[in-house]
Amino acid sequence: MKTQGSAVWSGGIKDGKGAISTKSGALSSYPYGFASRFEGKPGTNPEELIGAAHAGCFTMALSLILGEAKLTAEKMETVAEVSLDKDGDGFSITAVHLTLKAKIPGATQEQFEKLTGMAKAGCPVSKLLKANITLDATLEG
Repeated sequence: MKTQGSAVWSGGIKDGKGAISTKSGALSSYPYGFASRFEGKPGTNPEELIGAAHAGCFTMALSLILGEAKLTAEKMETVAEVSLDKDGDGFSITAVHLTLKAKIPGATQEQFEKLTGMAKAGCPVSKLLKANITLDATLEG
């Protein structure tokens, strides 16, 4: 499977403006720039998109692994907090912290911890990132 995203940019780093699009159309010329990346202004940024991709990938991977263990989630919610830190003259994504809240009928805590660890290590986005990836997973009753 191959897919794509694209970006256009005009101007300098601080005064420039960009737009991000996805092949599916989920994002179509969606604005991004210095202000949305570093100053909390409206628009998106690459780290936010990586967080969404990682949360989605991890949660889908866990769904697959749960199915292999004959379990089905009633509900799973994952947040991926991406850390962008100064690194010499530039910046690096240094960490991603995944927070999962899941309701999985029939799952034991031991099973849950094992399966979430497998999903964290095995999802393709986790494999892509060089960042330190951590996980807090809560099995709700």
